[in-house]
Amino acid sequence: MMDAAFEKGSSSPRSDSFSAEARAILRLGWPLSLAQAGQALFGVVDTAVVGRLSAQAQGAVGLGNALFFGISFLGMGIMMALEPLISQAIGAHQHARARSLFWQGVWLSIIVSAVLSIPLFLSPLALPLFGVDRALAHETARYVWWRLPQLPVLLLFTVARSWLQSIGRPRVLFFAAVLANLLNFALCIAFVFSFGLGVAGAALATVVSGAVQLAVVLATFPRAQQSASRALDAAAAWKTVRVGLPIGLQMTAEVGVFSIAGILAGAMSEASIAAHQIAITWASFTFCLALGVGGSASARVGWAIGAHDTHAARRAGFTAIAIGMAIMSTSALFFFLFPLIPARAMSEEPDVLKVVVGLFAVTSVFQVFDGIQAVTAGALRGAGDTRFAFWANVLGHYGVGLPVALLCAFAFHLGVIGLWWGLCAGLISVAIALAARFHFVTRSDVAAL
Repeated sequence: MMDAAFEKGSSSPRSDSFSAEARAILRLGWPLSLAQAGQALFGVVDTAVVGRLSAQAQGAVGLGNALFFGISFLGMGIMMALEPLISQAIGAHQHARARSLFWQGVWLSIIVSAVLSIPLFLSPLALPLFGVDRALAHETARYVWWRLPQLPVLLLFTVARSWLQSIGRPRVLFFAAVLANLLNFALCIAFVFSFGLGVAGAALATVVSGAVQLAVVLATFPRAQQSASRALDAAAAWKTVRVGLPIGLQMTAEVGVFSIAGILAGAMSEASIAAHQIAITWASFTFCLALGVGGSASARVGWAIGAHDTHAARRAGFTAIAIGMAIMSTSALFFFLFPLIPARAMSEEPDVLKVVVGLFAVTSVFQVFDGIQAVTAGALRGAGDTRFAFWANVLGHYGVGLPVALLCAFAFHLGVIGLWWGLCAGLISVAIALAARFHFVTRSDVAAL
């Protein structure tokens, strides 16, 4: 029964103090954060394993990941519309409607993955047009094409995660992530080295492990006693697309600017793209902790909005932002003080390590702002405000970040480190804009979707 599942899996949507709200966010957020980190750990393992082959292989995995997520994030964003829709339905005690929304997500994941598989297949073919070495482009294509079957699995997993998050039962996501990562580590070594598949082996290991992760999560789903239609509802599906498309475009805009930076780094040298991939892999890994808190904020803000309690939504959002800042400050300090520890976990090449240390110095600057924008975007999703985050990312990353990146990298001759200073400027701009938006939106009553 969904009422029982909700009560068992979460605390009350309402908390009367900062400390109570913080505890509630952390109870919901820690499994989401660790599950997100587990998802990113796939890329960490792939990068670390193929880094023992060559800098070119490591760069190919980096570019392949950038292309895969640059396109799949659009689909994931559409699926993430289920977060506010389901959580607000739960807050309003409309549990049958929430279950129906889940099934619309299942249908959409199949349709959207079929559409996005075409540009994902073609994307590596464009790399030589951006100055990427043809041998590197060829290896990148191998990685992307072998990983292509993961696209529908990833979108279905996003639907399942949104559902479990919105009903307050995300813990299975963590256990599934642990199992999948242990499997991925073993398979990656076997496929890359024992079977001699190289970068294709890393991609194949991720596909198999991701499928197992989804199967574990789906196997734990409770049966809902409320009646809910599993048929495709065109109106409900279209509403999901309308709410989710700005989320997908926001995520695509953000990852797109990092992908552009990766392509530009790939055109500089193999050491630059390898260093870029190591730094972005670790930055993405710690960023997942903030994403988990953002998911918790999305759920709790959504519950409050569904219950017509904007004051509780405001408290939940700002409490989550404070927690996200504290978490990312810790990771920033680690990257600043001990850059060689994560760097040497992925490469032993002196030229690569030298560049990575400089990139981690920049990473330590933008970690806190990256956390603010991730958590605030989650809070805004819970409130049903998905369009502003898209425009903030476009203007922040492409109006501020990319011009600064190009200026620092080429006019000031700072190379890949200059690119990262531009990324830093963009993230700071986005964080300030989103925090201001949440403040102004929640000063008055917010209507449910």
